[in-house]
Amino acid sequence: MIAQIRQQLVLHGPAFLRIPAKLTPFSVQKKVMLEGLAMVFKEALEDGDFEFLEDRWLKVEVRDLDLHWYISYQNEQLVVSEHVEQEDVSFSGECNDLVLIAARKEDPDTLFFQRRLRIEGDTELGLEVKNLMDSIDLDSLPAPVKFFLQQSADFIHKGMQDPTGQKEVTNAH
Repeated sequence: MIAQIRQQLVLHGPAFLRIPAKLTPFSVQKKVMLEGLAMVFKEALEDGDFEFLEDRWLKVEVRDLDLHWYISYQNEQLVVSEHVEQEDVSFSGECNDLVLIAARKEDPDTLFFQRRLRIEGDTELGLEVKNLMDSIDLDSLPAPVKFFLQQSADFIHKGMQDPTGQKEVTNAH
């Protein structure tokens, strides 16, 4: 029964987040994005690893929340915008899948080939973005952030599993 409740929360949770997310002013979203990116990519930013994104735009879209941001690198800092004339590459996925990718519970390549992660536009730029994401050391994140990310991903991962399949395995012993 708990597995079924978890499954329902995972399946329908993003729908509950959609309205508050959409009502959040872009200025607040931008501040959270910039601070989050600075924290996650602190070392990469210090090393100048974002130069490949100079004057180019990456669109990040969370489809089920109906949210998107455009990210670029200008004047040696990350920039987040609400609108651009043309993005160079786009990454889009469902909220749950993006959390699983961030926590390393799912491989982006696997989700790409399952059509759960979409990467469109400049293939070379998309590969550079993916490689930069893969280079993140989760242990370098602040402990509370790492804990929240891991717990969320574990909850989502378990909620995406079929509870009837788990029951059969349990009864097989």
